[in-house]
Amino acid sequence: MASSLSTKLIRIGTGLLLVALASIGLTLWVTWQLEGGAAAVNEAGRLRMQTWRLASAVQAQLPGDELQALVNRLDASLKLLKEGDPARPLFVPWAPDVSKRFTEVEAVWATQRSGWRTGSAAPERTIQADAVEFVHAVDQLTSAIEAQLSGLTAILNLFQFVMMLLAIGGAVIMLYTGYRYVINPLGLVRDGLQRVETGDFAVRIDVDTQDEFGQVAAGFNRMTETLRSLYAGLEAQVQAKTRDIEAQRKRLEALYSVSAFLSKATSIDELSKGFARMVRTHMKADAAAVRWSDEANQRFLMLASDCFPEELAEAERSLVVGACACGITQTRDQAGIRVIPIQSLAEAARSPCARLGYSTVVSVPIKLQQRLLGELDLFYSNAIELSADETELLDTLGSHLASSLESLRAAALEREAAVGEERSLLARELHDSIAQSLAFLKIQSQLLRTAIQKNQPDNVARTLNELDEGLKESIADVRELLVHFRTRTSADDIEAALQETLQKFQHQTTLPTHLDVSGDGLPLPPDMQVHVLHIIQEALSNVRKHAHASHVALRVTKGARWTFVVTDNGDGFDTTRHHSQSHVGLKIMRERAHRIGAEVHIEATPGGGTQVTLILPDASHASPPVALAGIQT
Repeated sequence: MASSLSTKLIRIGTGLLLVALASIGLTLWVTWQLEGGAAAVNEAGRLRMQTWRLASAVQAQLPGDELQALVNRLDASLKLLKEGDPARPLFVPWAPDVSKRFTEVEAVWATQRSGWRTGSAAPERTIQADAVEFVHAVDQLTSAIEAQLSGLTAILNLFQFVMMLLAIGGAVIMLYTGYRYVINPLGLVRDGLQRVETGDFAVRIDVDTQDEFGQVAAGFNRMTETLRSLYAGLEAQVQAKTRDIEAQRKRLEALYSVSAFLSKATSIDELSKGFARMVRTHMKADAAAVRWSDEANQRFLMLASDCFPEELAEAERSLVVGACACGITQTRDQAGIRVIPIQSLAEAARSPCARLGYSTVVSVPIKLQQRLLGELDLFYSNAIELSADETELLDTLGSHLASSLESLRAAALEREAAVGEERSLLARELHDSIAQSLAFLKIQSQLLRTAIQKNQPDNVARTLNELDEGLKESIADVRELLVHFRTRTSADDIEAALQETLQKFQHQTTLPTHLDVSGDGLPLPPDMQVHVLHIIQEALSNVRKHAHASHVALRVTKGARWTFVVTDNGDGFDTTRHHSQSHVGLKIMRERAHRIGAEVHIEATPGGGTQVTLILPDASHASPPVALAGIQT
């Protein structure tokens, strides 16, 4: 089996790459050896310098500790030469001659080392002779290293020359390979294409390989054969394909424009009228009508129409299934697009549609999943047939209308549920606060009447005072309730709303307040902010009513689970005992917290104040928030 072009190129390229990598590797190794050897020569030079410095120090009769330091430096230099330092890099190219010279240096140093340490008493001539002997041994070592480096330099130059030859050879091989396997076959294909451009579809390329260019040549031959067979009818096919593309473009444009309109419509009337007009225009119908079905799919009501005669629209404002002579109204079993020829039906010929000149009706069901919601009727004065693409487009448009109408209905139900929910909450809070105060006032009024009848001035005065206090408490409750339901939140940050709530509380009670916000966390959803504010306000209301505190603080900790802590220094209470008045507020707070998946904890001690802690659910595990769309709180 012949190798493919990519296989041939890979083999050649791989061979050249391996040779190049080997040469580069050897060059790097030699360079590394030269760099380390050069550092070793420098270090040997330092040995000479340190030797003369040591001799000068001995002659100058420096203290023993300074001589010892110089001797230690010589020891360190010899050790560095022997062991090397890869980090610099520094290492001696250990050839036999270099090893011999280094052994001689170590031997001389071993003989002289003790004398250098105590050399202050030695004659100057002896010191000079020892230094010359050691330096001579170091010179011999340096000469041996330099000779070894000269050999490595010659090897490096040889490698560079070989790499130059490899580069030239590789370039020649690649040029030859490119010409034989790429350029020449491409030239044949280019010549064939030039002949095809002139209209010569009989041109063929000789196929003598099985590689990629052989496959391209075979494909070129098949292409020219196909072009020759299709050339006669090419223009007609291009025109037909152009018409198909244009029709598809128009369908897509209609689908996009109708979808964009449906997404912006805000009422059922606007939705249905605009839909009927746009679909009629695109489908080139003479009239259009949108009908809506009842739950049982037994009656269809006219939602909207476009270019539909007024008298016929009024007559067919409500149709029972099967009552129409042409059978346009859908049933559950017939829920599909139908083309109904009115004039060909004996009964339909006497129908109002036929008398007005309509020849064909297209009935399009409006379905949401498998549920029939209504239908779209398109009226034509001539006979028509729908293509598969048009049928699919009408079916898609009907589904879009059903989804949009259902979305409007769901939004209305959601707003209605939100209004009902808030009214229910308002009723509960009125019952738990204002209603109880009014019941208390009613009892006090009965006691006042009794005290007046019995002529008990003391009881009358005491009851009047209690009525006065009760009225003040009721007024405060009403004002507080109004504050609750006028509170506005920000979609980004709740801190401003909390600050406003504390300021209102401080204005009502003259109690000093403090807000402390710390941490970082994602902003709370607006509906959750509303519930949090109401819980905080209820906690502050309990402080106002029962705590007799002199200071109130609110601490907010942001995070994955937000925490709100309301603390007062008031009377507190025993959490194990039942307190009917305070328990009403606690119940309200717990109900609100339960609706958003939060937790409320109460910590209080008699005489030690009260702490109310609200812990919100983790943002990543929180349940979907309660919808409050359209409600101004």
